[in-house]
Amino acid sequence: MGLSREVLMTTRTPELMPTLTAGRHRNARSGACFMEFASYLAGERWSDHPRCTHALLAALARDVNDLTPDEARARLMPLVNRVIGLTASGALSTAATAEIAVRAAAAALPIASFERQRALAVGLLSVLGSLEPAALRAVAQHAVDGVPHARDWARKYLDSARLGTMQLTARSAEALVHTATVGISLACVPDSAARLAALLEECIVALEQLTETTRVDVATVTLEPVTV
Repeated sequence: MGLSREVLMTTRTPELMPTLTAGRHRNARSGACFMEFASYLAGERWSDHPRCTHALLAALARDVNDLTPDEARARLMPLVNRVIGLTASGALSTAATAEIAVRAAAAALPIASFERQRALAVGLLSVLGSLEPAALRAVAQHAVDGVPHARDWARKYLDSARLGTMQLTARSAEALVHTATVGISLACVPDSAARLAALLEECIVALEQLTETTRVDVATVTLEPVTV
């Protein structure tokens, strides 16, 4: 059960509103990726790895930001405020990591390339027995069952390698997320950018519910960049 908490944020009027762009940036004048923008609004030191956001959610946000085409990246702006203060520790952080990794893999499996489907299926099946709660385990099972060719190949691979049930680590979870986001961005679908944005919002909502986060007086930012 998550801890009830309120995230109170007060902000100053910024002298410069960064523009969301791909990659890392030295300062706001050269642009900002999603998480650099979050660090800016949270009042932290300029960084794409700020303390204000769960590490795997931040990794997902960086991937989504960088893999989203320039003309579609502005749609991510309303989500920046929502990752500020969205973090956890201990068992709650472990649960959050699993939520993000499974949801990312499940979103990518139906549309990713054949090779990435196999990699995602191996990743999910290898940790399936250790996933909690049962509802999350069901999400993973449903996702791999939706791509039977990848599921069957993954089962044979895991059996031949004599790999039993493993625990989802921070490293393996980030690998799943990265494989999933790249798979979505390169998929032969007309709305890959929208799918990436939807995945990020889905994971934000999941962590808000998991941590029972309530936001009060969250700052509203102007979506139009100010240039200097």
